[in-house]
Amino acid sequence: MRPARVIGSGPNGLAAAVVLARAGLKVDVYEAEAIPGGGARTMELTLPGFRHDFGSAVHPLGAGSPFFSSLPLAEHGLQWIHGTSPLAHPLDDGTAVTLEHSLQDQERELGEDGPAWRDLIEPIATNWADFTVDALGPVMRIPRRPLLMAGFARKAMQSATTLANRTFKGMRAKALFAGLAAHSFLSFDEPLSSAVGLVLGAAAHVRGWPVPRGGSQAITNALIAYLEKLGGTLHTGRRIMSLDEADPTQGPVMCDLTPRQLLYVAGERLQKTYRKAMLEFRYGPGIFKIDYALSAPIPWKARECFRAITVHLGGTLEEIARSEHAATHGAVAEKPFVLVAQPSLFDATRAPEGKHVAWMYCHVPHACTADMTNHIEAQVERFAPGFKDCVLERRVWSPAALEAMDANLIGGDIGGGELSMRQFFFRPALGNYYTGTRNLYLCSASTPPGGGVHGMCGYHAARMALRRL
Repeated sequence: MRPARVIGSGPNGLAAAVVLARAGLKVDVYEAEAIPGGGARTMELTLPGFRHDFGSAVHPLGAGSPFFSSLPLAEHGLQWIHGTSPLAHPLDDGTAVTLEHSLQDQERELGEDGPAWRDLIEPIATNWADFTVDALGPVMRIPRRPLLMAGFARKAMQSATTLANRTFKGMRAKALFAGLAAHSFLSFDEPLSSAVGLVLGAAAHVRGWPVPRGGSQAITNALIAYLEKLGGTLHTGRRIMSLDEADPTQGPVMCDLTPRQLLYVAGERLQKTYRKAMLEFRYGPGIFKIDYALSAPIPWKARECFRAITVHLGGTLEEIARSEHAATHGAVAEKPFVLVAQPSLFDATRAPEGKHVAWMYCHVPHACTADMTNHIEAQVERFAPGFKDCVLERRVWSPAALEAMDANLIGGDIGGGELSMRQFFFRPALGNYYTGTRNLYLCSASTPPGGGVHGMCGYHAARMALRRL
């Protein structure tokens, strides 16, 4: 049986391992940390009994992933939990605009901008299965649905500010779209800053924005259980320091690593032109994250916020645009856009009875050293007065602390690299997954389609490896 080795047990590394194991290869996965999963880990980070997601918390693309959907992960314990609404976005008037599960409800929610929202999102939502096959794959290929993708590209190539102002009349719809677009980690005056917002908006109407029961570790555990059923083996606490340890002469080696780690591991085995491309790869802004153990739910002024697991804090389009412009231009926003996850409202397994957990972060410049705790908590207090009275314990994560827990989070960048035009088409280099070195492949979020817990980077990299075998 031909051997295959995977370096890293994040969702993409495990996806690659499953693809190879299903093809009959003998797969070994090597994970540097004691707990597998990379960004998809759940741990008691504050107080005993409070289970926090270290990295990813809410998974619209996990539930909507073509590859994950093809696997029997439910048989291995993965259960998705949904909020009544996928998302709430509170405003300063004490109300909140929500993202709803159905397009019909969304049209009613947005009033005069409802038809415009439907026109913007419906082509993606109603063709989700075909869209994700094309969108969550290599860029340089002929799409299955060229007209659908051409329509998406016309919108996605616009800046978030331009698309929102051209599409919507009211402040509420513009604010809702701004929060979605901010997941791109791009300044709102840049092309592609709309793309992620369009995809996440459509995902809400198709798959929702769920969390796994028990935390994101459930995704990792289900993938590992299925891999082991296929005969694969996971080795934790095993950091691969050199490619010699993985020995690509015997079979494919899949690296769930960013370019910086690949350079360290592979070194002189990489061709000179490829090494140069890895050295020139650009990382994006970082995040400053806080995990909270709470004595009670966050006391939102807007009752709509209790219907959603995810809450976006940032007020208007203009305010969010200022926040994202600052993070991408080396500055700290006074009022940062804050992403909040409150899974224990809908999943009682996450905290002791009557208690709650919350997970939140804001975007900061790459490798930023500023302490954003007061900035984040001021934004929460703005929309939920009395929040700090509920805090039992907090765990603060600077970009450096995040990188120390997961070496792929360079400078706090959780997206695997900047989503610039060049790195959209050539991510991280022309070959996407193949490094140019025999049997050596990159399968991390630094390859298409990029960040998000969907496993598609690993899926496509492993499929390429099998074709080249």
